[in-house]
Parts: sequence; structure tokens; C-alpha cells
Amino acid sequence: MASYNSLHQQLFNRLTVLEGFAPLLLRLYLIPVFWMAGTHKIDLTTLMPFENTVAWFGNPDWGLGLPLPTLMAFLAGWTEILGAIFLAGGFAVRWISIPLMVTMLVAALTAHWEFGWQAIADASAPFANERVMESVDKLSAAKSILQEHGNYDWLTSSGSFVILNSGIEFAATYFIMLFALLFTGGGRYTSMDYWLHRRFMAER
Repeated sequence: MASYNSLHQQLFNRLTVLEGFAPLLLRLYLIPVFWMAGTHKIDLTTLMPFENTVAWFGNPDWGLGLPLPTLMAFLAGWTEILGAIFLAGGFAVRWISIPLMVTMLVAALTAHWEFGWQAIADASAPFANERVMESVDKLSAAKSILQEHGNYDWLTSSGSFVILNSGIEFAATYFIMLFALLFTGGGRYTSMDYWLHRRFMAER
């Protein structure tokens, strides 16, 4: 046991030099996610939300039915855009993780919760609800129609057809990744936060 503990300590002590790459990879994964989400909400020429985004946020019939839709769309969009920028630089990573987590939580509860877990309908995967199970027949019918009346080989040459279920899976995944960043920070050697902290501590 003593030899195992010694080996364990030596091995993982040497790996600490690489510990900053784990949060870096999380950041690199999340940057395009939030940049695309934010720029699909905010018109960068006017710095305000797109009209169709505001309509979707506010309409109770086919949208989210949220109060103050312009303000909500503005806050959500700019949180995502600034979040992507901050994550890219590794600046204020812990701080920006908090509003991004709130955004993901609101998205999960208002836009995705009623559809269950799965983002892509898959009856063979865990957490398949009634909506997902019904998608099997619908997807089969759609494929039959396309095979009979369309160029099915060409239509599927870039990938198989699926049914979007819009569950909370992606929002929950991003929330978990941000939750990890809340505790790890931007990463040793790989973030602006690390170097600013190091310089600040050197000046004290």
C-alpha cells in the first residue's frame, strides 16, 4: 500500500503542470456554443435583440411567454456573447460562469423542460418519454415518403434524418460544464485569470 501511495503521489504531482488544460478544453467547447446562441439573439449592428427573438421570448402561444421580452432577450443574448468572449480569454471565468448558469437554467425550465431529457429523439436511449416513443413511427413514415418520392441516397448523404426533441439535455450539459468552471476557474497557465492573479500576488 505504501508503494502504491508513493506511485500515486508522484504520478499525479507530475500531472499538475497539465491541470490547466482541463478547464481550457471546457472553455474551448463552450465558446462557439455561447457565441452562436448570443449572436442569433442580438443584432450586432444595432446591439439590440432581433425582432423575431423578442417575439419568441414574449409570445405565450408559440413562444416562451416571458414578461419584458425585449429586456429578457437583451440580457440573455449579451450574457452569452460576453460569456463567449470572457471564456475565450480566460478572464473572470468564475464570475461569468454564474450568469451563464442562470441563463442555462432559465432555458432548461422555460424552453425545454416540457419535452423531457433528450435533445434528439432516440427511443433506445435512456429517459425516452412518450413524445420520444411516438417519434419512432413519425420518423419511419417520413423516411418512407422520402424513399418513395425523393432522392433518398442524396438526402441522407450528409447524415441520417432525426427528430429534434428539444429536451433539456444540452442545457443541462452546458450547466454542468459551467458549474465545473465555477470551481476550477479558467485554468493554470491557460487563462488570463491565472496570469493576472500571479502578477497581483507578485506585487504584494
